[in-house]
Amino acid sequence: MTDTRALEESRRLPVRSVPLTAPWTWLAAGWRDFTRNPGPGLIHGAALAIFGGLLFTLAHDRFWLLAGAFSGFLLMAPILATGLYAISRGLERGQRVDMRTALRAWKPSNVRLVTFGLLLGLAGTGWVLTSAALIQLFAAAPVRNPQDFLRVVVLAPDSLLFQGWLVLGGLLAAPVFASSVVSIPLLLDRRIGVLAAVLTSWRAVMENPLPLALWAAVLMAVTSLGLLLGLGLLVVVPWLGHASWHAYRALVDASALPEAG
Repeated sequence: MTDTRALEESRRLPVRSVPLTAPWTWLAAGWRDFTRNPGPGLIHGAALAIFGGLLFTLAHDRFWLLAGAFSGFLLMAPILATGLYAISRGLERGQRVDMRTALRAWKPSNVRLVTFGLLLGLAGTGWVLTSAALIQLFAAAPVRNPQDFLRVVVLAPDSLLFQGWLVLGGLLAAPVFASSVVSIPLLLDRRIGVLAAVLTSWRAVMENPLPLALWAAVLMAVTSLGLLLGLGLLVVVPWLGHASWHAYRALVDASALPEAG
């Protein structure tokens, strides 16, 4: 019965078709939001950059762990950007926004977002452990740094380890992306159950497979570039967070539901 009610609740929300070029529109809108109110975004970016630096410091000689941790970070990114969605929503409504706006998105009473965050955390942790075990067990030599990963995993002759690593990562990342691309900003914005929000997110992906495949590739490519540039996450995190809000607004008409408190 619960599943049926969730499906009915999801079907109340029209899902729009968007053109293949829509991700570039979302990026432009996200950049406008960031430059209009950069403070909260820079704080988010700095926090994640510090976390990434700490992770690298603790595991700099264990790249077999860092490879999975980077992928796990991508899985967790949508929930970590919740405060940025709140900033973009406030700007859209002409409200005055600041860091308190972002923090209020995580009020303890919002158990739906906390629940979804825990689920994403479990998925991310599961992948980190799976990735580490796969590389440790099947790599022909220890993988301690990026050069080892390239030589022993990516370019290893007569080995399908890298292909298997990519396939397993894709099998986990694809459903997580489909489940979260719309659902997290929707949960912030409207009163809707977690399962109904996830079903709506899947409907958006099925309605727009090519634009959202491109969007997933853009998110991964820009995040990777930000990591390579070191402090690039200061800008990349808020930019993509704000852009993801605009992706949700373009894909789903949630006006039939009451606003979240």
